[in-house]
Amino acid sequence: MYKLVIFDLDGTLVNSLEDLGNACNSALERFGYPTHPMDSFRYFVGDGVPMLICRALPESERSEENIARVKAVFDEIYGRNYNVCTRPYDGITELLDKLKAEGILIAVASNKPDNFTQTIVTSMFGDTFSYVSGKKEGFEKKPDPQIALHIMEKLGVSPKDVLFAGDSSVDMQTAHNAGCDCIGCVWGFRTLQELTDNKATYIANSPIDIFNAAVK
Repeated sequence: MYKLVIFDLDGTLVNSLEDLGNACNSALERFGYPTHPMDSFRYFVGDGVPMLICRALPESERSEENIARVKAVFDEIYGRNYNVCTRPYDGITELLDKLKAEGILIAVASNKPDNFTQTIVTSMFGDTFSYVSGKKEGFEKKPDPQIALHIMEKLGVSPKDVLFAGDSSVDMQTAHNAGCDCIGCVWGFRTLQELTDNKATYIANSPIDIFNAAVK
């Protein structure tokens, strides 16, 4: 049995695609840039907000200055609208309760800025998690293992006793880089093929599959 399950946030615990996409499109519109269909954001998100903005901008407009000014507007819009459509995926709350009932620690490691990560996790899940970290100063973003290893250190758990749950190649690579097993969540933003290509230890078709993998 694993002692700790670390979860990605967007596309794993919560379906946040619409709020992220709407905030990004609104920011782009503010500067007269073309917007994108919601499905495009499945591949724009996952590597932090600056990369989201970079991918959403026209290729010729991806200067540091443009990314910074669009990001500032995105942050303002998203800060007011992060929970309009965002909700936990079906079965996630029950999964977290079951893991805790087994004595398994649970944590969050996200590339979303730490302030947004803390706000969303608290509003959706209260104080359920033992540790929550988004992208913050001094830590490289996933797939660098820094955030995951920091969580393990804080909770006193070694990598061999950790299962990392996520919906993208970034999450699978983070787990491998941290020396822990990983489970790919197919209900998220990316595809089963991406998860298997990136050597997911297990595949979860529904949240209960994470519980079954964690306790076996």
